[in-house]
Amino acid sequence: MNSPIILALDTNDLDTARSWVSQTEENIGIFKLGLEFFLKFGHDGVKAIQSETNKKIFLDLKLHDIPNTVAGATSQILSLRPRFLTVHATGGAAMISAAASAAPEIEITAVTILTSLSQEDMSQIGFNGTAQSRAVELAKLAVSSGARAIVCSPHEIAGIRAEVDNEISIITPGIRPKSHRGSDDQKRVMDPKSALDAGANFLVIGRPITAASNLREASLQVLEEALG
Repeated sequence: MNSPIILALDTNDLDTARSWVSQTEENIGIFKLGLEFFLKFGHDGVKAIQSETNKKIFLDLKLHDIPNTVAGATSQILSLRPRFLTVHATGGAAMISAAASAAPEIEITAVTILTSLSQEDMSQIGFNGTAQSRAVELAKLAVSSGARAIVCSPHEIAGIRAEVDNEISIITPGIRPKSHRGSDDQKRVMDPKSALDAGANFLVIGRPITAASNLREASLQVLEEALG
C-alpha cells in the first residue's frame, strides 16, 4: 500500500527524528525534513534519516532568491536525491525554471500561500485577492515554469486541481485529524479524507502524530482516517 501521509520530522534532535521514523515507517509514505533540521545537520543528517528507511524524502527548504543562486543551491542537493524539494512560487518563473533545470530528476515543488497566513496577513504584505485566487495563479505559473508538485492549503486544493494536470502532485499541510484538538499556527486546515477527496495526493502531518504517546498507533489512525 502506498501511503499518502508525509510525516513532518520537525525536530532539531537527530535521535528523536530517527525514533519517529522507526515508530511510524510502516504507515508513512514520505518523511519531510525542514529548514531547521537541514541547517543543523546538513547533508549528513538527511543521509542519516535515509539510512533508517527506504521511504522517500521531502526536503522542505523553500528556496527563494535570484535564479542563479537558487539553481546553484539546488545543484548542491543533487547527491541527496530527495523526491521533493520546495521553492517559493513567488520567486517567479525564471527562478522556478532555474531550479527545475538544475535538478531534472528531483520534483521541484512550488509553495503557493503559506498556511500560516490569514486574509489580513495577505493584505498586509500586498497580496491582492483571496488565498484561493492567489494560490491558483501561483500554481499555474509554477507548473508552466517546470514545477512538478504544488504545496497549498487544503482550501485551495480543488481550485488548483481544476487548473493543473493530474500528473502534478498536490501536497497539503494544514491537515488535522478529527481526533486532534489543540492550538495551531496554521489558519486554513482540513481533515485528511476531505483533503484527499478534494484532489490532494499527499498530506503533510506533524504534531498530531509526533506528539502522540504512541506514534505507531497515531500514524495508523491518521492513515485509516485518510483512506476512509
